[in-house]
Amino acid sequence: MTTRQFFGTVFALESALAAFVFAVVAVLVFLAVVRRRAGARRRPSRRLEHTRPEAFYVAVLVAVAAFLVAYTARQNHDEHHAAAHGDPVEVTVTAFQWCWRFDYPQARKPLRVSADCRAGRQPTLVVPTGRPIRFKMASPDVIHSLWVPDLRYKRDIFPHHVNTVTLTVDREGRWIGRCGEFCGDRHHTMDFWLKAVSPAAYDKWLAQHAGAPAGGTPA
Repeated sequence: MTTRQFFGTVFALESALAAFVFAVVAVLVFLAVVRRRAGARRRPSRRLEHTRPEAFYVAVLVAVAAFLVAYTARQNHDEHHAAAHGDPVEVTVTAFQWCWRFDYPQARKPLRVSADCRAGRQPTLVVPTGRPIRFKMASPDVIHSLWVPDLRYKRDIFPHHVNTVTLTVDREGRWIGRCGEFCGDRHHTMDFWLKAVSPAAYDKWLAQHAGAPAGGTPA
């Protein structure tokens, strides 16, 4: 998934930067302790402030923070730009207490996939690989969150508000999706399956199930 690649790049850079800062701080603390023990009989400095070191420290913090904000924003922009390239497949996602409904408006006949998320009856969201997918997500009741842990993707879904996002799945597979926002009594059962197939298999699936009765998990 495109978002997984961008997330991995950002996570690797920020982890390396955090490790570097930790190492610098640890070395400075160690040197300060050693120096304190070696000069235990020295008189303490009478200076109340160290303006230049403090100014340098603040400048470094501001520079690092500015870099992280700018870099993260840039990666987020590139992620959506890459995903939005091409003619998107449209899927309407409705999260409700306590299950999911997926509508495919581009099918030749109405196609809806839904279930009640009871006794293993989870709906399956079928998407093609290598093509941008435009999800339009909304909720009729409370806040939910579409979360696919294996693909490192999570997006909040708000009541009476359409949240639009475009993604691209880069490989075939089947992954469990969950609601990542506590939404009531049966929140723990609110799962679905995300199934990515080849474009040809997706077009065939769309033609076979268009116009079928709503419900179930066609896959």
